[in-house]
Amino acid sequence: MTILIDTVALVLLLLLSVGLLRIWLGPEPADRMLASQLFGTTGVALLLVLAESQGEPALRDVALVLALLAVLATVAFVTRVMQVARADSAGERRDA
Repeated sequence: MTILIDTVALVLLLLLSVGLLRIWLGPEPADRMLASQLFGTTGVALLLVLAESQGEPALRDVALVLALLAVLATVAFVTRVMQVARADSAGERRDA
């Protein structure tokens, strides 16, 4: 069973590295945000797997906090994108 859990943790770490590459190289801000959401959910999954394999219940609490922070980051990104879109549409109306 521990080999399975260690394999799952390794796969999750590989997914985190792919997500980090997408954040670094992403051509659009939306691509970067989706990769950071992947980072958050994969990080939560990795923490839960590690909590199970190491018998550390405190890691579950850390996973919960990371999940909440990922939601807040998503809300902040969407709010920023909407503000930029409104500013762009208001600027276009003035020019016309």
